[in-house]
Amino acid sequence: MVTAGVDVGVKTVKVVILKDDEVIASETGPANGFERGKAAEEIWNKALKSARLSSSDVGQVIATGTGKMDIAFATNNIVEPVADVKGALKLAPKSRTLIDIGAEQVRVVKYDGKGKIANYTLNQQCGAGLGVFAEAMARDLGITVEEMIRLAARSKGGVVVNGECGNYAGLEIMTLIHDGTAKKDIAWAVLDAIANKIAATANLTDIDKKNIILMGGLAKNEGVVAALKRRMGVEMDVAEEPEIVGALGAAVVGATETL
Repeated sequence: MVTAGVDVGVKTVKVVILKDDEVIASETGPANGFERGKAAEEIWNKALKSARLSSSDVGQVIATGTGKMDIAFATNNIVEPVADVKGALKLAPKSRTLIDIGAEQVRVVKYDGKGKIANYTLNQQCGAGLGVFAEAMARDLGITVEEMIRLAARSKGGVVVNGECGNYAGLEIMTLIHDGTAKKDIAWAVLDAIANKIAATANLTDIDKKNIILMGGLAKNEGVVAALKRRMGVEMDVAEEPEIVGALGAAVVGATETL
């Protein structure tokens, strides 16, 4: 049986094709703002080509993400927490809490071994856009996000910015830049502020601190992951290809459930 999941976020579209419980193709690409539906179709066609399939070979196409209603070729759609949990359990059957840190949202979900959701928390408004915030701060520093991670690793810390609101944090970063604060210390402060907000959202949920899996595009940021572990004082696993976990979960739902 062949099924597919399409996860449409603010910045990226992710497609996963599943055949007989195995991933045979995955593709990601930019969501292109108001053209998310068109962008998703292009990425979908790339995934089909990679899998050497035609659309008629796919039994179910399940959409998820904030732009799930834009996907005309989807046969059905599911809410993001359900897709996240199904994908997390596919990759890490022992996981019981997921933290999804995408470009626009932080989502924390606690669940049991069968995928039943026990607790679910979405970031408050000022916690939105952390991935976008990291990119904006890197631009203000005149460096890439990758360079910011390397610089932060050289800092001894000590510089703190407002972690409650991205707008205020951005203003404080500009003040640090104008005051001549070392770039490595500003980089450390940016990643720590992001981690602080993620941790604050996680702490609103009765999480299982021994079985946490990180997912979402920002989970690829080693600096944020290190800062989050330091902030929360717990170990956590980063999903393999963390950006596609929601799309994988949607494909799993298509293969295992009747919608």
